[in-house]
Amino acid sequence: MTHSPHVFLIDNGSLRADAVFALRALAAQLSERMGLQVEPVSLLHSSKVPASELGGVAAQVVKPALRRSIDAGERSFVCVPLFLGPSRAITDYLPELIAEARLSAADLKVVVADTLAGADVDEPDARLAEMLAAHVRQTMQASGLSRPKVAMVDHGTPTEVVNRVRNAVAAQLAVLLEQEVAAVAACSMERREGLEYDFNEPLLERLDQLDGWAAADVVIALFFLLPGRHAGAAGDVAQICERLVERHALSAAVRTPLLCEHSLLIDLLADRLKAALGECTKQA
Repeated sequence: MTHSPHVFLIDNGSLRADAVFALRALAAQLSERMGLQVEPVSLLHSSKVPASELGGVAAQVVKPALRRSIDAGERSFVCVPLFLGPSRAITDYLPELIAEARLSAADLKVVVADTLAGADVDEPDARLAEMLAAHVRQTMQASGLSRPKVAMVDHGTPTEVVNRVRNAVAAQLAVLLEQEVAAVAACSMERREGLEYDFNEPLLERLDQLDGWAAADVVIALFFLLPGRHAGAAGDVAQICERLVERHALSAAVRTPLLCEHSLLIDLLADRLKAALGECTKQA
């Protein structure tokens, strides 16, 4: 008898309870969509959130969750990354965890699904830009802004290939919004020091230094999946936006909803999971 693989929906992890709840909600929606159990787990950090802040249920991280399932007799797993692109957490750290687990379970089989961007980082899944465009239009309508500039902001990354995803999605977004906004630019919330990380520029906090952007009305399109310390309420992005307006660098800096708040995200995750399950079938 062949058992269905154990499915993990994996994010990077957060020390904020709202990020854990958002991951759990996505896993529940994906479970319902696919008709199988999807377990929400984080690569790091989330196990430090007190269970008392999580409805009494502690958050899970990959290493002990994988160990627990292996000890229970599971040998087939699918990992669905809740990541925009191929971050090192997925390309390096997760394979290290899998290789370590395989030392005590040689018959372990793990399929890691594509990240949300898909296999080609320079031609990312168009649904990412479509979600952003919908959120920009929603925010424009709610704020009453007419033909604003749009700054698509991500966290910033030490990995150039992830930055290419951001830039490619921004280019797709510019096409989708061409008739509705004055301009679209990609930017980063933060970056590491050093010339080798200059690809993250421009930074959100220096948005007014872009040609024609000083004192502009701007919609901040959040290229973030979950709430937390960075993109949540009163998070880093919100504080940067407030400072931009306070010092009159921008006339307005209105943030969009997060990607986890758009229904297309479940469609995208379901497609990634279906493809990975198909790969499991081939390997069986």
